[in-house]
Amino acid sequence: MTIRVLLADDQALIRAGFKMIIDAEPGMQVVAEASDGREAVELARTQRADVVLMDIRMPGMDGLEATRRLSADDSLAGVRVLVVTTFEDDDNVVLALQAGASGFVGKNVAPADLLQAIRVVATGEALLSPAATRGLIGRFLADLRPPASTAALTVLTDREREILILVAHGLSNDEIAARLFLSPLTAKTHVNRAMAKLEVRDRAQLVVLAYQSGVVTPGDPLPGG
Repeated sequence: MTIRVLLADDQALIRAGFKMIIDAEPGMQVVAEASDGREAVELARTQRADVVLMDIRMPGMDGLEATRRLSADDSLAGVRVLVVTTFEDDDNVVLALQAGASGFVGKNVAPADLLQAIRVVATGEALLSPAATRGLIGRFLADLRPPASTAALTVLTDREREILILVAHGLSNDEIAARLFLSPLTAKTHVNRAMAKLEVRDRAQLVVLAYQSGVVTPGDPLPGG
């Protein structure tokens, strides 16, 4: 199955470079290019992209608003946004995650890492390294908007809540499985159930919810660490 990619960046040179890398990879194809957020939203609807590589700073409608609109459109529930940014410690990256992005990469990303990032978000996983989760999100997220209510988390089992906390600390399914003496498949099942119960699109939104609800706060040590 071919992963259909939409490029959204106001710099034609950046788009050309990404297109060359992606189109050379078997199983991936750039299906459209947009130079601003409004065009990106329109093309995502007409071209049925699987992944949108979204620049944040674009003229007119920026990448943040475009991501919000894509995430709010139920007909585009399968579209994943991968933010491409010059500054990976930018507050706007966290705002993009809050808006519904599934992760982010830097514009200086290595070709192999870019392709892997596209594969990761296309499967519904989040591209959030432990360093990014504990650093970037931990520093900024709690201050960006009032904490969400913890009432929604009551639908989780104790095990799912435990796994939510580990996800928020940036652990992968394999790392969660090893820590809790589970199989990776069981860990993934718990994560997927938590996402379904909390009605979030992907792993990135679990992280956002965990910080906003106060279940995890910046500076918290890893449980059991």
